Amino acid sequence: MHRNVLAGVALLATLATASPTLAPAQSNRWGADYFPNLPVVTQDGKTLNFYDDVIKGKIVVISFIYTSCPDICPLTTARLGQVEDKLGDIMGRDLFFVSMTVDPENDTPEKLKQFSTAFDAGPGWLFLTGKPTDIRQINYKLGDKGRSLSDHRNEIVLGNDATGEWTRNTVFGDLDRLVMDIRAMDPKWRDQVRVAKHNEASNTGYPLGLEPGQVLFKKM
Repeated sequence: MHRNVLAGVALLATLATASPTLAPAQSNRWGADYFPNLPVVTQDGKTLNFYDDVIKGKIVVISFIYTSCPDICPLTTARLGQVEDKLGDIMGRDLFFVSMTVDPENDTPEKLKQFSTAFDAGPGWLFLTGKPTDIRQINYKLGDKGRSLSDHRNEIVLGNDATGEWTRNTVFGDLDRLVMDIRAMDPKWRDQVRVAKHNEASNTGYPLGLEPGQVLFKKM
């Protein structure tokens, strides 16, 4: 049974220091008044406004990468690629991936395009860059407060802007559990009643009397 990932305490203001916890919706204080609506540029060279076009009303999974990273960023992106495969056709429809560069001075849209193509990123997965001051302001609000490339945030951020629920997670654990945590950001999904269907073939019980010999016989 999956965890109820949305039973914790509001967090996004403390993303950088708190342990992974969860935020119940409280009048969506993590919305337009919190996130910068600054311009960002996708791997396809398209300019978007971060809040209005990237996260507003959406369920998102946000990671932090840079294209010249020798180890953790490729591994993070590869693991998210596996999660993308597990999520199937709800990607780009019910939820979206966002990979924010932490090296906007060097990560051009062309470099991000090469990086995303190398990991076969599909529809619904944006790789974003932009003006260094804008990107750093956005990343700071998302909890990435690293002062150098080597100490940027390795955790991912899960969020549902419509409900104001945000949490941190990791790609370096059980990916099936992560898929459940991501899907549980959707209230419609997590509130479904899941009842296992009765299967006669699984019924291996026997009606037993009180006689000890009969019990022993049935066990043989």
